Amino acid sequence: MDFLKIDVYTKSQAVDILVMQLSELGITGFEIHDSADFDEFLENKDANWDYVDDELMGLKTVPTHITLYLPDDAQGLETLAELKGAVNELFTASPELYGEPDIHIGSVREEDWANNWKQYYKPFNVGEKLIVKPSWEDVPDTGGRKVLEIDPASSFGTGQHHTTKMVMELLEGAVNGGEHMLDLGCGSGILSIAGLLLGAKDATMCDIFENAVITAGENVRKNGFGEDRYRALRGNVIDDTELRSTIGTGYNIITANIVADVIIAMSPLFGGFLADGGTLIVSGIIDERLDEVSGALAANGFAPVNKRNAEGWNAIVLKRSR
Repeated sequence: MDFLKIDVYTKSQAVDILVMQLSELGITGFEIHDSADFDEFLENKDANWDYVDDELMGLKTVPTHITLYLPDDAQGLETLAELKGAVNELFTASPELYGEPDIHIGSVREEDWANNWKQYYKPFNVGEKLIVKPSWEDVPDTGGRKVLEIDPASSFGTGQHHTTKMVMELLEGAVNGGEHMLDLGCGSGILSIAGLLLGAKDATMCDIFENAVITAGENVRKNGFGEDRYRALRGNVIDDTELRSTIGTGYNIITANIVADVIIAMSPLFGGFLADGGTLIVSGIIDERLDEVSGALAANGFAPVNKRNAEGWNAIVLKRSR
């Protein structure tokens, strides 16, 4: 498969806001190119350096832009159409913040994509029980950890982001063995795989993007679990009553590693999926939205029992309080 490479040009002050807004489309992997990063590097008085990498020097004059990759297929083109519409709407409404709409579209061969990832994606430990690795790396000594194998796949997760790591760590305390798990916004399926490896009986995965559902199912099977251990469903639980009926209820653990607005919209629905005494784990919440998300969950009968924060991102473990 080939990939579309999309560069969205904007202003420095809009980068963080734009990344958060594009995440609402299900795009979670970004490369940020911004000359302001080079200026910040130069102003770091505590740094001891006498050599600057050529790639870093290139930031000195680079036009500010965000790069992302989408599969060059029907689903990728659908996401691209949504992306272009969102960019045009945002930039037209606030040109003083974002600048003029400017999107460049190219292509990257899958071989190049994979080779680029191999430079950076190495095995890493998560919590006390898991080690995450790509297929091309061998781990001769796992130290007794369960091996979770997952490869990069365009905009779907590999476990390196804080939001995903925090959920996997929190799952260690939630999975005791035999649980029914529901993963909303499953992406690559990494959280469901983690739950199964930790001892969950089965996992139901759901995402609005067809590629995510396909990828998640493939990844679960690559980790040794058959179709008797998982379901992969496509759709939007917020407005699809038939999908909610298909998902059913009685889940001991629900994970939702998405974004604040989607978690807020889902907050009235979580209780209908959850078994008595079940655990809800939400993540993908930036500091600035934490109180808002917590308030929405509290209004729907959920109380926090554990929280984690990493570099401005938050994950919360909740139980139903009524």
